[in-house]
Amino acid sequence: MSLFKDKVLLITGGTGSFGNAVLNRFLKTDIGEIRIFSRDEKKQDDMRHDFQARMPKVAHKIKFYIGDVRNRSTLKYAMQGVDYVFHAAALKQVPSCEFFPMEAVKTNVIGTDNTLDAAIDAGVKCVICLSTDKAAYPINAMGITKAIEEKIAVAKSRLSGDTKICCTRYGNVMCSRGSVIPLWIDQIRKGNPITLTEPKMTRFIMSLGEAVDLVLFAFEHGKNGDILVQKAPACTIQTQAEAVCELFGGKKEDIKVIGIRHGEKMYETLLTKEEAAKAIDMGNFYAVPADNRDLNYDKYFKEGDVKRSTIEEFNSDNTRRLNLEETKAKIASLEYIQNELNGIPNIVK
Repeated sequence: MSLFKDKVLLITGGTGSFGNAVLNRFLKTDIGEIRIFSRDEKKQDDMRHDFQARMPKVAHKIKFYIGDVRNRSTLKYAMQGVDYVFHAAALKQVPSCEFFPMEAVKTNVIGTDNTLDAAIDAGVKCVICLSTDKAAYPINAMGITKAIEEKIAVAKSRLSGDTKICCTRYGNVMCSRGSVIPLWIDQIRKGNPITLTEPKMTRFIMSLGEAVDLVLFAFEHGKNGDILVQKAPACTIQTQAEAVCELFGGKKEDIKVIGIRHGEKMYETLLTKEEAAKAIDMGNFYAVPADNRDLNYDKYFKEGDVKRSTIEEFNSDNTRRLNLEETKAKIASLEYIQNELNGIPNIVK
């Protein structure tokens, strides 16, 4: 018997890459129902037909709800009878959030507040909020709003009653919607040079399957208010681009450097120094417990943490660095890449 036997799971932003990965993983299990909550009826219709064609015997378990995390009433309706929530709805493209920061606030901040309130009111047992490495030491609007999302989740967890709330924070998910590898493949096939921002830039890399694994780990092992991260490896953007060139016949000597874009960092951080000082090592993952101090400000002037000054942050420059062959093997293992190499059409979800 699984933890999800006969349970109802709701995924906000469920037509995205993460929602598709969860459906592929869970639909054939003993889960009772998976609710896809999103605002795009076309993507919902595409998803419905896709799973009806590929998994006709279990596609009836998917229920579709049109709504928007910005609208609390639509969440309230969709949450009725829900056991668990994976909150994946977000604006996540760095450049678009830079130009339209209030739109990022409405979805990533207010949308999270609405989702958590609706879940607590409905008696949901567990909510996992998906965050990003850009929330640690944020410098762009996307990262700042996701950092506030995490703060909201931790604050709500203090008063959430029987509803457990955790966050997961992870790095770049390869071949997800809006990611760079599908763009590079398209550039190679059109005979154009691959474009990259800065060769020495490093990024954590993980597959969609690993993103789902992290959420499931948080679901099973996280405590209320925890932020959980995977001990992910990283590589330089140059190495990643060269790996794609080798897999798809691109010319590495034609790689074109276009420069760092709005709001980008040279490296990303999964754990800040402050978080690393109190993080719990859980094997392949770290858990950052919630800061549950009260508002007795006197403590802030009398108590400190001497060891914090010696702690290193966990970032994409000091994690395990993958070489070209390791990066190529990790990319080649992805279903998306296998389909592309074998001439099977892919839809970036």
